[in-house]
Amino acid sequence: MALGVEREVARSAGFEPIEVIPTGAALGAELRGVDLKNIDASQFAVIKRAWHDHEVILVRGQTLSDQDLIAFSRRFGDLDWAPVQETGRRFVEGLPEIYIVSNVMVNGEPIGSLGAGEAVWHTDMSYLDVPPMASMLYALEVPPAGGNTSFCSMYAVYQALPNELRQRIAKLKIKHDGTYNSGGYLRQGVAATDDPRTSPGAVHPLVCTHPDTGRRMLYLGRRRNAYLVGLELAESEALLDQLWAFVARPEFAWEHAWRVGDLVLWDNRCTMHRRDPFDASARRIMHRTQIKGSAAPV
Repeated sequence: MALGVEREVARSAGFEPIEVIPTGAALGAELRGVDLKNIDASQFAVIKRAWHDHEVILVRGQTLSDQDLIAFSRRFGDLDWAPVQETGRRFVEGLPEIYIVSNVMVNGEPIGSLGAGEAVWHTDMSYLDVPPMASMLYALEVPPAGGNTSFCSMYAVYQALPNELRQRIAKLKIKHDGTYNSGGYLRQGVAATDDPRTSPGAVHPLVCTHPDTGRRMLYLGRRRNAYLVGLELAESEALLDQLWAFVARPEFAWEHAWRVGDLVLWDNRCTMHRRDPFDASARRIMHRTQIKGSAAPV
C-alpha cells in the first residue's frame, strides 16, 4: 500500500503514537493507532498536520455514533447543514449537520441522496460563494463491490500544467455551476439549463492559493455548465476541455475501496473526488459532515 511510513508521535501520556502511512499515490495517507472518539490536543495536531500534508486521510476500524462524528468534525471548525438535493434535505433526524449519502429506500422513499450511479469528478458545494473547506465521510454499510471513491490532487494537476498554459489561466475566473449535483440530478428549486453563461453558480478564481499551506492549486469544481468568465463560449469550452484532460490522468489520483468503519477526511479546496457506480440492489449508507469555509478561494 505505502512507499514508506511517517511515524508521528502524539506526545501525551497514555496514547499510542499515530502512524501516518502515505498511499504512495499523488495524495492520501492512512492513520493508524487512533480512536477518533478519544483523542487529545496533541493527537489532533498530528491528524491535522497529516491532513494538510496529504490532502486526504483515512482512518479505518472506527465505531462512531452520530454524535461522535459531529464532535470530531467540530474540532476543525463550524459545520454546514446538509444541502438540499434532488430528494430534498436528507439528514439524520434531529442532526442536520449529518448528510446521508445512500441508495437505500424505505417505504418507497430514499433515506439519502446520490443513489447508486456514478458521481463524476467534483468539489463539494463549490457553487456557493464560500464553499466548505473540508468534507468527512463515514461508512456504515458498503456494497460487496463498487462504490469506490477516488480523489485527485489539484496541487499536482496545477504543477503538471505547461508553463504557457499556467500563464494563460493565471488571472481567469470560473463559474461553478449550481444547477446539477455530482450525480447529475437537478438541484431542488433550480430551473434546468445547459447554457453555462446563464446558469446559477458562484464565480471563483481558476488558480488559487491554499490559505493554510500556501500552495498553488487549480480550482475547477465540476465540469457540467462550468464557464470561464469573459471568454467566448467556444473558447471557454475548449480551454476547460484542455484542463480537464489533466484531471483524467491516473497519476494524480488515489482510489479508496471502502470498508465498514472507515472515515475519510478530504480537503475540499485542493482535491476533487468521484464515485464508481454499484449494484442498486446492494445497500450503501454513508454519513457525511462538512466543515464550513472561512473565506472564498483566492
